[in-house]
Amino acid sequence: MVAELVVALITAATVVFAYHRVDSEIDEGGDIEHVAQRPEPKLPSGTYNLLVLGTDTRDCDDCGIDGEGGKGGSDLTLLIHVADGRRSAYGISIPRDTLVDRPECTLEDGTTIPAATDVMWNDALAAGGPACTVAQVEAVTGVYVDDYIVVDFGGFKDMVDALGGVEVCIPAEIDDPEHNIHLDAGTQTLDGDASLAYVRQRTSTPNADLGRMKRQQAFIASMLNKITSAQILTNPTSVYRFAKAVAGSITASPDIASVGKLGKLGLSLQDANLDKIKFVTAPTAEFPEVDPNWGRLQLTTEADRLWEKVANDEPLGSFGKGAISGNNQNGDKDVAAANGLCA
Repeated sequence: MVAELVVALITAATVVFAYHRVDSEIDEGGDIEHVAQRPEPKLPSGTYNLLVLGTDTRDCDDCGIDGEGGKGGSDLTLLIHVADGRRSAYGISIPRDTLVDRPECTLEDGTTIPAATDVMWNDALAAGGPACTVAQVEAVTGVYVDDYIVVDFGGFKDMVDALGGVEVCIPAEIDDPEHNIHLDAGTQTLDGDASLAYVRQRTSTPNADLGRMKRQQAFIASMLNKITSAQILTNPTSVYRFAKAVAGSITASPDIASVGKLGKLGLSLQDANLDKIKFVTAPTAEFPEVDPNWGRLQLTTEADRLWEKVANDEPLGSFGKGAISGNNQNGDKDVAAANGLCA
């Protein structure tokens, strides 16, 4: 996702003109204390791993769409791997209900967040912020994370509205009175509020949290197509509105916490075929009903193989079969049917 956001930021002259007005709005997060080792690049433009986090805090205007209260955990965790040479990429979602062992980490003020065992994946962001979530990713997966970006619900809505909405296809009407979410069936363009309702829905649509994660991937894929479309990139006003929405909505690691730094990253990705980026989900399994952790998820040995592919800069191979992508926004028919997407 952010590769496309970066490309959009540097495409129009308007962004250059508005540099100082936009640049100051990006919040800088804490430094990363790496647990994993940086891989040796084969090319000068080596591999790049970006962690994208969506926080579940509802303290923004009209962000309590589902009537639930967020605690600042990671509602979305997407690890984007850009291959050596910066010509291809894929994204891996990690389910928020996955139980893992979290390593010790240190906050910017020197406070130590103790290690913990068998905690939910999304707790790390609430406990210690994005840098602690990066430490968790590296400890669990062995994958080196170069940078992170955090977006809240309000920022998500602003980005969608800056694009003039995002098109989705909903196979059946969503009627969830418990969370005040009501969406018609069919292909439609959703504004920021409706989009937030769509990506938050999990109780009246198939496959619960895993289905919601697939729908989030499909939404991001559709958003990428909108961002890179001619109607956006050839319209300086649209690019500026989107750039301003992005800059005012994110917290980023220090190395990319400005429009200039994001632009430099974008230039390194300009030859990538980003419309074909695939989105997959880390392999997990449910705990058995007799287990005290029943209702949560655990990473499988297949996940270990996936992390090895990332660490070794290998393509997805069989993991990418039927995957959602920028040019196949709902995945294959089996993925679509299982997760409330149009086939």
